[in-house]
Amino acid sequence: MSFYIGREASKIRKRICTESGIEINLLSEKWKYILGGLIFQYIHGFAARGVHYIHRPGRTLQDVGFFLLPWTFHPFIFKIKKIYTVLIWCRVLAFLAACQFLRIITFYSTQLPGPNYHCREGSKLATLPPPNSVLEVLLINFPWGMLYGCGDLIFSSHMIFSLIFVRTYHKYGARRFIKLCAWLAVIAQSFLIVASRKHYTVDVVVAWYTVNLVVFFVDKQLPELPDRTSAALILPLSKDSKAKEENHKFLNANSGDPAEWV
Repeated sequence: MSFYIGREASKIRKRICTESGIEINLLSEKWKYILGGLIFQYIHGFAARGVHYIHRPGRTLQDVGFFLLPWTFHPFIFKIKKIYTVLIWCRVLAFLAACQFLRIITFYSTQLPGPNYHCREGSKLATLPPPNSVLEVLLINFPWGMLYGCGDLIFSSHMIFSLIFVRTYHKYGARRFIKLCAWLAVIAQSFLIVASRKHYTVDVVVAWYTVNLVVFFVDKQLPELPDRTSAALILPLSKDSKAKEENHKFLNANSGDPAEWV
C-alpha cells in the first residue's frame, strides 16, 4: 500500500512540474497579451468611475422588467486538462477588452439615471463632488467605487463577465453537466440583476446579443488553441524520445499509446 501511495505521489509531483514548466514557457511568450488585458481592466474601471462624476440622478425610467420582477432582491486540477491556462486567459482577456471598449463608448454617449437605490435622487452617493487631486481619480476609490458606481449602465458588466466565462467553458470545458448549470446560472443572473435594480432590462438584453456577437467575431480572428495532442510542440525539446512519451502520459493522464493522447 505504501509503495502504491509513493508511486502515485511521484506521478503527481512530476505532473505538476511538467504542467508548470509548460505554463511558464507560454507565459514568457504571451505575457504582453496578459498584461495588456489586465491593464484594460483598470481602464474599464477608471472609465466607469469617471462617468459617475457626470451622473445626475433622475426619475427612474419605465422598465418592463421592473414591473414583472418586483423589488424582492437586495444588493448582494481536474486530472484531464484540455487547454493551457495561459492561452485560455489570453483569449478571455481579448474578449473582455473588446466588449468593455464598446461598453465605455456606450455609457459615455448617453448617461441614464441609475435605477439602483444609491443612484436615486436624495442619495448622497448619486453624485460625486469634483475630485480633489489626480490621485483620487486614478485610484478610482477601489473597491467602493466599483460597488457604488452610477451611470455605467448600458450594457451590463456583470453579463459581460458571466457570458464570456460561460461561453469559454462551453467551448473548451469537458463536463456537460457543468455547462448546463453554467447556462442556467447566467440566465437566472439576468433576472436577478433586474430584480435587484442593478440595471435596466435594456442593459441586460443588449449585453446578451452584443457579448455573444463580439465573442463570435473576435474568436474567428484569434488562432485556435493547440490541442493537447500537440503538446510536443510546447514541451522543452528533448533528445530522449522515451522522456517525451512520459511527458505525454503525465499531461494527458492516459497510457503511452499515441492514439489515446487526447
